[in-house]
Parts: sequence; structure tokens; C-alpha cells
Amino acid sequence: MVANNDLAMDISEKEFEETISNPNGLTVVDFYAEWCMPCLMIAPVIEELAAKFTKIKFARVNIDENHSLSSKFDVSSIPCLILFKSGHEIDRIIGALPEEVIEEKIRKHIK
Repeated sequence: MVANNDLAMDISEKEFEETISNPNGLTVVDFYAEWCMPCLMIAPVIEELAAKFTKIKFARVNIDENHSLSSKFDVSSIPCLILFKSGHEIDRIIGALPEEVIEEKIRKHIK
């Protein structure tokens, strides 16, 4: 089971819009499932990045509990990290990639 943490909180569909509507910057949403081994492997990476990038909002969405969000954003492979700026998708990262690769993608969108 994937543990919740203080840095990348699990959110539901009710909290989703408010979470991604971050007018001050970037929001990274990790779409995952508890049964997904690559998702389990990437969870500590997400926590480390959330600790490193304190001005970026990190959140997690369990696809089994939030089917409509998965469908809305056409999430067909997990883990799937979607980067949002002011409520709009600007990039996505699919798969359990190394921390350096994910960090480079995030840095590309920081102003």
C-alpha cells in the first residue's frame, strides 16, 4: 500500500480543481494505483522532489478511487505525472523514470 505523506498528499476529485488551480506556479499530480509496482517505486522519488521544490504543489490521485479523473486526463499508463500551470496541463511524464529525468522536466517549467 502506498503511504500518504505530508509533501504529496492524496487528493480526490472534489479537491482536484482547487489543487491544480495554483495561480502562483506549478502543480505536479501523480496518478497511481496501490497495486502498481512502478508506482510504488516512484513514490519516494516524488516525496524527495516535493521536499526539494517547496514552491511547487505535489499531489497524488489514486486511479482506482477516481476513475473519472483518470478518464478526463486520458491516463492509460501509470505512474503518470501530469504537470499543471494555472489549472492547465503543460506536460506529462509516464513511467517510473529516474529522479534526475523527472527533475529536469520539472525545472523546464519553473520560471
